[in-house]
Amino acid sequence: MTVEEGRSAQKRTVIMAAATEAFLRNGYPGTSMDEVATRAAVSKQTVYKHFSDKKSLFAAIVADTVSMVDERLVAATRALHGTDDPERDLRALARQLADSILQPHVIQFRRMLIAEAERFPEMGRSYWDEGFERGLRTLGAGLAELARAGHLTVPDPLLAAHQFAGLILWVPVNQMMFCGEDSRLGAADLDRYADQAVRVFLAAHRPRGDSLR
Repeated sequence: MTVEEGRSAQKRTVIMAAATEAFLRNGYPGTSMDEVATRAAVSKQTVYKHFSDKKSLFAAIVADTVSMVDERLVAATRALHGTDDPERDLRALARQLADSILQPHVIQFRRMLIAEAERFPEMGRSYWDEGFERGLRTLGAGLAELARAGHLTVPDPLLAAHQFAGLILWVPVNQMMFCGEDSRLGAADLDRYADQAVRVFLAAHRPRGDSLR
């Protein structure tokens, strides 16, 4: 990377950080490119050099958020390969999934995407395909690996991933979506959700004759 390319990448990062603050504070309709430029301490021309319009800027931020969550999930799922204690590693994965999705800015972006779904359905579809569904496919691949190793019976790994995620996320996510950041469950409650979700999941999918720990 040349010096000029490095400066350009740094400017892009600064603009995206400023835009993220603006979108989270004002929502999508209430944010302007002028405000983003002011927050980033750059010219409006510089903002448009990197992003053609507000929609493409918002899409880039969503993609960046999705990538961050997916990277965490990939790392946690990797521990399932060759594990000698699937219950332990599924619990760690469950907690990592909850921690990743329940970050305040992730929940706030989910709210904005839902609010703008009718006007910009492609953004919501992109978040679903490249975000949540992509993460579920990653999780499904990890569950399929556990099945190949004889730890689970999962005829449909992707459906099993949907069920696993639902056990962990349904109440905590909806609670934050409706009631705000202050309603986020504490560490002890999230541990309880994760542990119980894994026990229920294993009760349904562990091979017969393989007792729970």
